[in-house]
Amino acid sequence: MTHKLRIVGVEEHVVLPVLSDAWARAGVPPQPYGDDHPVMRRLRDVGERRLADMDEQGIDVAVLSPATPGVQNLPPAEAVRVAREVNDALAEVVATHPRRFQAFAAIPTSSPEAATAELERAVTRLGFPGAMLYGRTGDRLADAPEFEDLYATAERLRVPLHFHPQAPVPAVQRAYYSDLPRGIGPALATAGLGWYYDLGVQYLRMIFSGVFDRHPGLQVIAGHWGEVVLFYLDHVGYLGDQAGLARPVADYFRRNFWVAGSGTVSERYLRWTAEVVGTDRMLYSTDYPYTFGTRPGGFPHLDTSGGVARTFLEGAPFTDEEKAAIGSGNWERLTGLAAGDRRGAASA
Repeated sequence: MTHKLRIVGVEEHVVLPVLSDAWARAGVPPQPYGDDHPVMRRLRDVGERRLADMDEQGIDVAVLSPATPGVQNLPPAEAVRVAREVNDALAEVVATHPRRFQAFAAIPTSSPEAATAELERAVTRLGFPGAMLYGRTGDRLADAPEFEDLYATAERLRVPLHFHPQAPVPAVQRAYYSDLPRGIGPALATAGLGWYYDLGVQYLRMIFSGVFDRHPGLQVIAGHWGEVVLFYLDHVGYLGDQAGLARPVADYFRRNFWVAGSGTVSERYLRWTAEVVGTDRMLYSTDYPYTFGTRPGGFPHLDTSGGVARTFLEGAPFTDEEKAAIGSGNWERLTGLAAGDRRGAASA
């Protein structure tokens, strides 16, 4: 390439003290690492260590978001309070390094009315470019009717909702992932495979239940190369007529979804995603810190430290213009953040 790519990572996780304390009080399962594990230390860091890791990866800007499951499994009143505190804290982090950090809002979906209000506040007052959601809220799936106002608000504000997986419900974990040797079951149920099926099915439920027909401007970011769905899209499309959809199933992924790889450094998946949704619908992410410096036996992605996050995109089989779009141009087009306009408007 004749110039340096600008790369924005859109799935870069944090755990703030207010959030970890709330998880402990509510009995939400903790991260699968001890407090002194390198991953946990990096999750808590929003300063020099993270910036140094970004430099090593080759990431210019990180869009920070609370680690799964965010505030979605907290009781309603607690979720509302913690979401506000998390978002205020994230806004302070962004203000400290505005050229390096942006942030997705935490949304208290267990209180749908408050969720809508918090999205509005985070976007219009804090200048956030969107929000991170986590599929289910308790036993309510992403297509539940009570989230209609939240989706309508995101559509009106013209901000994307990035969905991240969380563990399947306990009954599914018992039925499909139990009784495996050497502790493989819990790992397979979550970061190994179960996360992605769980969220991919919810994307299809949103389509088949008409969420995008009612909100055609709603934009969703899907990580992990589309949460499995892209690889079976040619087949599942036959259900579109039966569901009475306004468009073919594949069209929703080309008009309402944006896809990133979440640190899975696979040229095969990269090419397939480009073939299915087009390079103008692709974003970039590293899933930091879960991918940083990991090796076999660690988190199930390839290591994106040592500049691999950058060299992977620079070596992709695309034109320079397509690489620039995936690196940052599509994100800027999606969010209108090309010159920090949203933050400037929010602080005016």
